[in-house]
Amino acid sequence: MADKSGMGSWFRRADPSAFEQSDAHLKKTLGVKEMLALGVGTIVSTAIFTLPGIVAANHAGAAVTLSFVVAAVVSGLTAFAYAEFASVLPFAGSVYSWANVVFGEVFGWIAGWALLAEYFIAVAFVASGWSANFHQFLANFGLSLPKALNGSFAAGNGGVIDLFSLLAVLIVATLLWKGTNTTAKVENTLVVLKVLVILLFIVVGATAIHPSNYANFIPAHKPGTTFGGWQGISAGASQIFLAYIGFDSIAANSAEAKNPQKTMPRGIIGSLIIATVLFVTVALVMVGMFHYTQYANNAAPAAWALEKAGHPLVSNILSVVALAGMFTAIIGMMLAGSRLLYAFGRDGLLPKFLGDVNGKGLPNNALLVLTVIAVLVGSVFSFNELAGLISAGTLIAFIMVSVGVYALRPREGKDLPVPGFKMPLYPVLPALGALGAFYIFWSLDIQARIYAGFWFVLGLLVYMFYGSRHSRLHK
Repeated sequence: MADKSGMGSWFRRADPSAFEQSDAHLKKTLGVKEMLALGVGTIVSTAIFTLPGIVAANHAGAAVTLSFVVAAVVSGLTAFAYAEFASVLPFAGSVYSWANVVFGEVFGWIAGWALLAEYFIAVAFVASGWSANFHQFLANFGLSLPKALNGSFAAGNGGVIDLFSLLAVLIVATLLWKGTNTTAKVENTLVVLKVLVILLFIVVGATAIHPSNYANFIPAHKPGTTFGGWQGISAGASQIFLAYIGFDSIAANSAEAKNPQKTMPRGIIGSLIIATVLFVTVALVMVGMFHYTQYANNAAPAAWALEKAGHPLVSNILSVVALAGMFTAIIGMMLAGSRLLYAFGRDGLLPKFLGDVNGKGLPNNALLVLTVIAVLVGSVFSFNELAGLISAGTLIAFIMVSVGVYALRPREGKDLPVPGFKMPLYPVLPALGALGAFYIFWSLDIQARIYAGFWFVLGLLVYMFYGSRHSRLHK
């Protein structure tokens, strides 16, 4: 029997067959179409209607488009690594389960713990963005909620609770409670509607572009800040990473994929390509319509820009469809986050009830816990704070997956299956992916890095005093 108290057991690698057996009760209902809808729906979420304005005003100016390109390039390198891992090890928990197999349990825990923070924050962030857009929509008709119900108490504007954000999370939780098959159908429909309205924004917004807004495309860097120059572009790219966590949400659900060797690579890489094209185009149009300084502290810049440009009808159409479409991101984040919590409970690293499933094979205990924590996080942090905090854990996971390819490749076709997809230009691209993710991590706001460090230390303590003592692997 393994020594439950010794640190040597922390580095014991998991047997992939154990994950396969544990996940056998999860129904395989998701094909390429569902994975593309899940990926595009999660990546192209609140971010496409909010981040171009926020990043332009706070960091990159009109060069926000370059921030999206930088984030996409680094994410693309990692997406190749994700695709290879997901086709070899299609287990719930994505990076957590993969690192467990190739590096050892403590590394899996660190990666999963980092991603767990991202899902808690991401659900709250997307719901907060949905609420901001709904308020913008109501304001067009002269309607508003009382200030106490108009924002979290942390925002400092007299709010007590963000009622619409709370409702968004509860609606999605109720939908997921009923199962992934029903959710996938809703997701597919909403993603199609959302892409159509994005294309409508691009076409109509292009008619209101003023070329003068592109002057001084890359503003000069302001010393002591993260605005302007390459520093601003990098800081913007680090904040934009909250969007690209979407393809991790695909990987987190790979245990429920049909024919994962083909489905996972196509879903991950395809959704990233589609999302990047839409992001860059929307950002270019948005900063062309109005000078980037006018988007400061605006959580619904796309609808606002159309309204101010004299297109109230299109603005209202965008708001309605965007409001419905944003649910796709909340669905993706809550689906992936609940599967990660389930994986921790399944393996004994967090309380066992999180790894239990109901009669339909659904991990609804994990879903319930995720819902409660996301609501609490949304009450403590404001919208802009959430946008800044969300990228750190994603980047840690990206680094670990890229490096993990070096441990995965020698075992393929031996004690692990032959992959349906292999990362090209091995061994160069995995190194570039890891270095790119580390560079973006180092460009994060100092507050975000401090919070990430605090969360890392807390995670090690949880593992040391609970996870390592209850781990199924150690038994």
